[in-house]
Amino acid sequence: MKRSGVITIIVIGVILIAIVVGYAINLNRKNTPAGEEVVESTAVQKVLQKDLEKSYPPTPKEVVKYYAEITKCFYNEEYTEDELEQMALKIQEIYDAELVANKSQEEYMNDLRTEIASMKESNYTITGYVLSASVDVEEFMKDGYSCARLYCTFSIKQGTNGTKRSMEQFVLRKDEDNHWKILGWDLVNE
Repeated sequence: MKRSGVITIIVIGVILIAIVVGYAINLNRKNTPAGEEVVESTAVQKVLQKDLEKSYPPTPKEVVKYYAEITKCFYNEEYTEDELEQMALKIQEIYDAELVANKSQEEYMNDLRTEIASMKESNYTITGYVLSASVDVEEFMKDGYSCARLYCTFSIKQGTNGTKRSMEQFVLRKDEDNHWKILGWDLVNE
């Protein structure tokens, strides 16, 4: 066989293989259900999906980070009344028992709703936050408890106005399960 004949057979073979592969790909596309979309979880769904019993934040910094994520949801996101109540329960799971005991659940929810309504009425949104560096987390003993102190700076925007910063100092305490819990926080005067 001449060389041009071999080349012709190879070219025809490659074309036939391409046709078969193209047909198989097209057939596979037809068998895939149309309209199936991957739906991204909302920020609210993400904070609610966290199972604190199985994966509690291991460090004071991670606890405050989860607090900040829920706080952003409170003020920035749309959610149902049921989701608000679920987020309130989630955030209370990272609060120290002493902090939770300061108010009844009804008082806490009323205060939370009032604060959220005030922030939304004033058109405030939390655009971000920055936590203390890990080396800046101060651990200390107080009344026989392991405690930690760190800072979180929230960036807050009002409407189209510029961004303001609000620095808060958090104090956490380890509970009997060795989990860091938020004991309280204060606004830091800058």
